[in-house]
Amino acid sequence: MKFFFGLIVLTIMVACTQQTVEPTRYTIDQFFDNLSIFGGSFSADETRLLVTSNETGIYNVYALNTDGSGKQQLTFSEEESFFGNSYFPEDDRFLFSADQGGDENSHLYMQGPDGTVTDLTPWEGSTSQFGGWSRDFKYLYLVSNKRDPRFFDMYQMDLEKFEPLMIYENKENLSPAGISNSGRYMALTRQLTTSNNEMYLMDLTTGDIKHISEHEGDATYSPADFSLDDQYLYYLSNEGSEFTYLSSYHLETGEKALVYETEWDVSYAYFSYNEKYQVIGINEDAKNVVKVFDAATGEAITMPDFGNRDISGVSISRSEKLIRLAAGSPTSPGDLYMHQFGTEDFTRLTHSLNQEINENDLVAGEVIRYPSYDGLEIPSILYKPLEASKKNQVPALLWIHGGPGGQSRLGFSSLIQYFVNHGYAILAVNNRGSSGYGKTFYNLDNQRHGEDDLMDCVKAKDFLATLGYIDMDKVGIMGGSYGGYMTMAALTFQPEEFALGVNLFGVTNWLRTLKAIPPYWEASRKALYDELGDPFTEDSIRLYEISPLFHAHNVTKPLMVLQGANDPRVLQVESDEIVAAVKENGVPVEYVIFDDEGHGFVKKENQIKGYGQILEFLDTYLKGKAEE
Repeated sequence: MKFFFGLIVLTIMVACTQQTVEPTRYTIDQFFDNLSIFGGSFSADETRLLVTSNETGIYNVYALNTDGSGKQQLTFSEEESFFGNSYFPEDDRFLFSADQGGDENSHLYMQGPDGTVTDLTPWEGSTSQFGGWSRDFKYLYLVSNKRDPRFFDMYQMDLEKFEPLMIYENKENLSPAGISNSGRYMALTRQLTTSNNEMYLMDLTTGDIKHISEHEGDATYSPADFSLDDQYLYYLSNEGSEFTYLSSYHLETGEKALVYETEWDVSYAYFSYNEKYQVIGINEDAKNVVKVFDAATGEAITMPDFGNRDISGVSISRSEKLIRLAAGSPTSPGDLYMHQFGTEDFTRLTHSLNQEINENDLVAGEVIRYPSYDGLEIPSILYKPLEASKKNQVPALLWIHGGPGGQSRLGFSSLIQYFVNHGYAILAVNNRGSSGYGKTFYNLDNQRHGEDDLMDCVKAKDFLATLGYIDMDKVGIMGGSYGGYMTMAALTFQPEEFALGVNLFGVTNWLRTLKAIPPYWEASRKALYDELGDPFTEDSIRLYEISPLFHAHNVTKPLMVLQGANDPRVLQVESDEIVAAVKENGVPVEYVIFDDEGHGFVKKENQIKGYGQILEFLDTYLKGKAEE
């Protein structure tokens, strides 16, 4: 997987064919009163689902009744976001994870039915992640970097004393990637570059490690699941192909076989508890497609019809009788549904769209493609405000995703819908280097960041000019994380192309950022340096040249910067320095810092404050005057 500098942020799109109408305008408070709800671990008796929701303004853990009769709030945090992981396999205890203010040092917590919370990983300065349950329900697995901040080891923790036992000490800089059903085998990977890695199989009873992905050229390997009988390891790879497909590896013979492929990337695959069903997720032209198969026959299982809503994820109960479905649309946040196999009915468990918002006032998206400076087709998603027309031209924003290597996707985003609802066309650009369009496209920006990928964004203006309803004097650029870097690169290296820029926690000094990456990214360090450049070598010359901070004197257009003080990926000093440097140019600069956020903003009050100020900034400097 390509290095990911941040929240890969928010993409939804607007159809060009909708009639010109004047929609009802909704406030930032109304848009962020939509629910973000996800998860779906079944309780032991399958009467409840463990989910995470920001209903209270911050993420907490809830139990949803699978019959649709209601919910129960289980955690009551007011400061830190709590994310549900799983119910215990045989009782009502559950696991959740949380960090401190977005510092990404996540701990794993257990909460009992009486509300008692126990930190199972109270190791200061470390990050720990849940890795599943043993098949006999005697242990939970977790990975943690408590021994060495650079490396993740695998632990087994008994469910009585909760004492961690290290079952894999990561001395080889390999990443644990799944344990077989018997607990004997573990899959491991080694990152070489962002487009090349290796896969290994470890016998935990002997300690032997076997290299099982020998290949020529660049190819990626990702363990997906073990078969129930431990005879096969299922894995994802793009060896010999532009796109990722699903294969199997026979643990005894080493024989490999193709299981499933399509014309797009297979994103994930796994079996239900007793291997009755196999679930396969596909990234189909920026859209999630989920297929469920009868594992014995290979026949596709018919899922409920949700109309304009697409299924984006599923989880299957241990009895294999129930399936939790997540489904949403570009004009409505994802909701959770319960369905019983063999029936046509389903039960809706949540209603995430704010009831004050009329879905007809929102816009769906349109996938488009336009030629870049060298003729390369750039896939993007276009959002057209309902009121836009040739007689009523509107301003536009390019939205640049995080990464590098992220992807703008079809789906719902309160932020983008907020901007479009207030009269801004959005073009979410999947510039070269984006994932989801084949490994050749994915690698086209390597050691070319701030150059070819930036020109993809500049040439997007030519496409916008053909639409007829865009005021081409009022085109801005905005993005988060790597998209924030692209925003600053545009204002610095193409200073006359865009009317303004909004930088959300973007890199501005590659030399500092690449030297200061978090220690737990050690497994990806070499791959990161291969793609972007090694700051300790002659690559530092180029990294200096593409860092906006050292060329900030070129910025002539208004700039807004948003930053989390606890961001471990893009340090606050990055934003502090670019703001100070651009202010010296005498151009308008606005700066918003959140003391209790990290790499991205998860608290509703901060989203409302920060994103509301972005619209005020756009209205002032892009539209030319603030709307009432």
